[in-house]
Amino acid sequence: MYQYLDRKMFKEAYQIACLGVTDADWRELAMEALEGLEFETARKAFTRVQDLRYLELISSIEERKKRGETNNDLFLADVFSYQGKFHEAAKLYKRSGHENLALDMYTDLCMFEYAKDFLGSGDPKETKMLITKQADWARNINEPKAAVEMYISAGEHAKAIEISGSHGWVDMLIDIARKLDKAEREPLLMCACYFKKLDSPGYAAETYLKIGDLKSLVQLYVDTKRWDEAFALGEKHPEFKDDVYVPYAQWLAENDRFEEAQKAFHKAGRQGEAVRVLEQLTHNAVVESRFNDAAYYYWMLSMQCLDMAQDPAQKDAMLDKFHHFQHLAELYHGYQTIHRYTEEPFSFDLPETLFNISKFLLHSLTKATPLGISKVNTLFTLAKQSKALGAYKLARHAYDKLRGLQIPARIQKSIELGTLTIRSKPFHDSEELVPLCYRCSTNNPLLNNLGNVCINCRQPFIFSASSYEVLHLVEFYLEEGITDEEAVALIDLEAPRHKREGKWRETSSNNSQTLKLDETMDSIGEDDPFTAKLSFEQGSSEFVPVVVNRSVLRSMSRRDVLIKRWPPPLQWQYFRSLLPDASITMCPSCFQMFHSEDYELLVLQHACCPYCRRRIDDTGP
Repeated sequence: MYQYLDRKMFKEAYQIACLGVTDADWRELAMEALEGLEFETARKAFTRVQDLRYLELISSIEERKKRGETNNDLFLADVFSYQGKFHEAAKLYKRSGHENLALDMYTDLCMFEYAKDFLGSGDPKETKMLITKQADWARNINEPKAAVEMYISAGEHAKAIEISGSHGWVDMLIDIARKLDKAEREPLLMCACYFKKLDSPGYAAETYLKIGDLKSLVQLYVDTKRWDEAFALGEKHPEFKDDVYVPYAQWLAENDRFEEAQKAFHKAGRQGEAVRVLEQLTHNAVVESRFNDAAYYYWMLSMQCLDMAQDPAQKDAMLDKFHHFQHLAELYHGYQTIHRYTEEPFSFDLPETLFNISKFLLHSLTKATPLGISKVNTLFTLAKQSKALGAYKLARHAYDKLRGLQIPARIQKSIELGTLTIRSKPFHDSEELVPLCYRCSTNNPLLNNLGNVCINCRQPFIFSASSYEVLHLVEFYLEEGITDEEAVALIDLEAPRHKREGKWRETSSNNSQTLKLDETMDSIGEDDPFTAKLSFEQGSSEFVPVVVNRSVLRSMSRRDVLIKRWPPPLQWQYFRSLLPDASITMCPSCFQMFHSEDYELLVLQHACCPYCRRRIDDTGP
């Protein structure tokens, strides 16, 4: 058989083999016949050894021959490639003009150095394909860095980014991102996504800026809680303000910073959420007996409603809420002192302050009592301080009122003892405690059925927000046709100098000089036109406000006038001090009035307004 094979007589060799040879001999015969392109003999020999792989090759070649292929070098190259003789196969592929097949063969075999020899005249597509396959191979054999470099060379940036991102190679990712053109949006977005996952927000921001994706940049700042950058971007691009402040407010709320959350909702224009946060804060403060906080939150609620009242559709409803919340803020602000006095073992508040606050609350709580405010504590404080200060009639009234209420056990004995001992006191109040109306000079009773107004002229009392004393102020209104700006311009910056001509007369003679005073002249109206405006019709049950004209405004001193400059739609409020030597300070934010000494002391203690918490270094209202 081998002699026939040496002479390429494959059919005769097959006949001899049929007489009986080993499988190795059959395989040798099959291979020699295959290389000699004697496919029929080769097929029979491979059938004997049941080698399906070569049988498939022979079938494939026969099919190609039937289709008209006649290039024997190409057939033989396929045979050599099957036999593992790759270099011989490559040479035959090249000789037959099918270099691409040699390239594919070497590429499939990951023999990339040999494959480069068959790149057709530097064709970029073939080069890219080769490098890509080489990168795939490097990736499969767990050589990711080499794979990344090859993918970058081949322009397969997405695959390079995927490998770099999955391995956490931030430096390699940012190199890729910086080399990419900004028009290549998809791979850049992939880079940014991996930067976010790998906790490199700075690189992610750089990438988003490169492609101009500001919305994603805002979301990145929000997700990474980089609020300063988010605010700066929101200021430059107001269309993203909602995307910044709403998540910021929610984050603040989640971290128990509710006041800041409310302001953030307000800044984002989410008035509903801002109000809901404030309402919840207020309710919590009342339930937890933090009445100072409750007062502050109610004041904030009122200002929120005033801001919403600029919408004509809800102006009336919001103004009603504004006045209601302002009233509640005043009540809770005062009640904090009462609560502290009744609940804590020691009190540093003056008896006069406790007396004034409890009396103010008694006259204010004529209707429903707000949640958290105890009438028992208010009346108990009023009774004790009235008795201590000599207002025995008022103390007796307070103790009588307490008898109709449910008294806590801790103060039961004190109230019973006070009820007994007050009966030994005279049935009148000390004159020093009686409040004076600064409009009509009427002494008002301590127990006033009309509330916090004068029983004679019905002028509402203005209280200090710290000591709750009646302040020497009278509110006045502008005559119709006078605007706020004109009124302020008319009020002098310096105190007016009242002319006294005609009030005295000097005569001279040779022996004497005489100074005659005209005591019959009524100088009140001439010296101060405002004082003349304080008059009203006696016996009337209706309140008649003080209305001033231009000449009265012109006669006023600027330092005697306090102006509450409310934002629209509210009108400004004007108050005239009738005791210029007693200084009064008004907070420019909440417009609460204080004795100047009290306000300065409280600001020094708290570094802010005690009512609205406006910081002393805050120049705005």
